[in-house]
Amino acid sequence: MTYANPHALVSTEDLARQLAAPDLRVVDATTFMPGVPRQARHEFEAAHISGAVYFDVDEIRDRDSALPHMLPNPEKFSSQVRLLGLGDGSRIVIYDANGGFLAAHRVWWMFRVFGHRDVAVLDGGLAKWRRENRPLDDTAPLPRARHFTARMDHTLVRNLDQMRVNLSRRREHVVDARGHGRFKGTEPEPRPGLRGGHIPGSRNVPFNAILDPSRDFVVRPAAEIAAAFASAGVDVAKPIIASCGSGITACTLAFGLFLIGHERTAIYDGSWTEWGGRDDVPVET
Repeated sequence: MTYANPHALVSTEDLARQLAAPDLRVVDATTFMPGVPRQARHEFEAAHISGAVYFDVDEIRDRDSALPHMLPNPEKFSSQVRLLGLGDGSRIVIYDANGGFLAAHRVWWMFRVFGHRDVAVLDGGLAKWRRENRPLDDTAPLPRARHFTARMDHTLVRNLDQMRVNLSRRREHVVDARGHGRFKGTEPEPRPGLRGGHIPGSRNVPFNAILDPSRDFVVRPAAEIAAAFASAGVDVAKPIIASCGSGITACTLAFGLFLIGHERTAIYDGSWTEWGGRDDVPVET
């Protein structure tokens, strides 16, 4: 079994060969889980792939929401990415320095939501790039602003009301990317104040089913990805909503599904931070 959409995944070898291409834009999307004593922007400033700009998911977000890194409106997204030199005609490759908690997939999904299709993820991210002793840069990028035309695709996003409707109609599979313990409610959530468990009827496919932690979190073969969803009882021929803790690793599931041909996976943007933080929605354990 081969990937249905291999263009969404770029190897370190291919990126190294193409770095000088005039239409290529490289994006560092690193972020860290709450409580991790690391600062992604500082690490980017100290060492990044040459020419890369830093995309901060905690900055390019809906600032009117109390939930973490929620999707901004099209105008906000457009105004901020254009200042990073990311615009119409750009061929964008995104990477992350933090294996496993991959905001690269979140940013990949964000660009797709706003209509930009020429976007891919670096397989293995910065960890693999470093292990291969490829060059890094500490020069501050000086991007030239480019126009970005945002056309929001609402079919790739789900909100709380839509999740409530789906709870009764069950027209879409809900797949949760959190680990088994958090899904079952036997392990605590990293964010305080959240209930344990999962959305009733949802299936659990931890994001490591898409990525191989023993190999710099490179993406697993297509057959392994398909088998992970099948073993969880997910029919990939049907509509799917991905969820997680805060909308980051859900996008890893969406990315894996895209690679094997399921191109319309929606993300429940509020994810468990929203659902588990409320007392007016049901929870299963």
